[in-house]
Amino acid sequence: MTPMSHPHRMLGIAALLGAGALALAACSTTPTASASGGPGSKSAKVPLVVYSAQGYDHAMAQAFQKATGIPVQLDDNSTGPLLTQIEASKNNPHWGLLWVDGSTAFAGLDAQGLLLKGYEPNVSYNSLGTKNVPTDKSYVPTGVTLAGAMVYNKTKVPNPPTAWSQLTSSKWKGAVGTNDPTQSGPTYPFIAGMMNYLGGVSQGERFFTRLKANGLVIHPTNGPTLQALTSGQIKIALVQNSAGVGAAMGDKSLAVKYLDPVTMLPSCIGIDAKASATEQAEAKKFAQFVLSPAGQHVMQTGDPTGDSLYYPVVNGVSPLPTLPSLTGVKVQFINPYTWGSREPSVNTWFVNNVIR
Repeated sequence: MTPMSHPHRMLGIAALLGAGALALAACSTTPTASASGGPGSKSAKVPLVVYSAQGYDHAMAQAFQKATGIPVQLDDNSTGPLLTQIEASKNNPHWGLLWVDGSTAFAGLDAQGLLLKGYEPNVSYNSLGTKNVPTDKSYVPTGVTLAGAMVYNKTKVPNPPTAWSQLTSSKWKGAVGTNDPTQSGPTYPFIAGMMNYLGGVSQGERFFTRLKANGLVIHPTNGPTLQALTSGQIKIALVQNSAGVGAAMGDKSLAVKYLDPVTMLPSCIGIDAKASATEQAEAKKFAQFVLSPAGQHVMQTGDPTGDSLYYPVVNGVSPLPTLPSLTGVKVQFINPYTWGSREPSVNTWFVNNVIR
């Protein structure tokens, strides 16, 4: 997603897992059937209802409909509202396919029995893809970004931190900003990743408590946090790497650095377990199309300064040249089922103890 113009896409996943325990102050977008006009759009075929928060989803829906003749009804919205809609209608669902960032969200849906299990597209996954396929095949990885990238202004910060622990020093008092995990999709995985790295929930709580004491600045999502960086309110922004790299493409004074470790953040597709057999079959075709050469082309051209800045999960596809190689970057994988179940309590703690 373009970090300045589409911050709403980064909203968090806590609304579903918290089952209403946290109120989302999210911007809402009116659902629309955006992929109209292609072959089959006026046919009697069952429309595939796609819930998505991806920057390239309009382009993908149109390309899929043109290629297959299957009509697509796209609800392009923030992650939080989409998951709230799923939670609210779980006894009478209105969606066919969900496509957002963060496998912890899908682990939560899977734990409730809301995802179709046992489906895997006929593709050749690379090591990133294989790492992110769940054992029960309840969701499909489509790309990988990184949670917790450090973005800074090179002219104002000539010597940026080289370790996470340095962020709590007086040198960076009031200078560090990040997002609200109840609104920003990549932020809970970042927090969970820090807890995983530091040895557990309590160790992570101590780290973020120290950050707060050092003046941590919280904005809702990537866009406002990056705006705080460019305006000079903060000197360091901890955001999703695709947002940071996209921002640096437009502002050459910005740089992106990866402290050890950063956390793997897969984008995933899940299929509604309660959808009709016809719509489930259409959803499988959509997932297959996304990971095909044609679909990967759409992903890499549909949002070139935002969500297109991902690391592919299938063989034969290279990341866009703007992205740095992962060679030399320590990237950790966190178990989505372990950390997905902890999301409501962790986010509640973060709101009560860090944001307030």
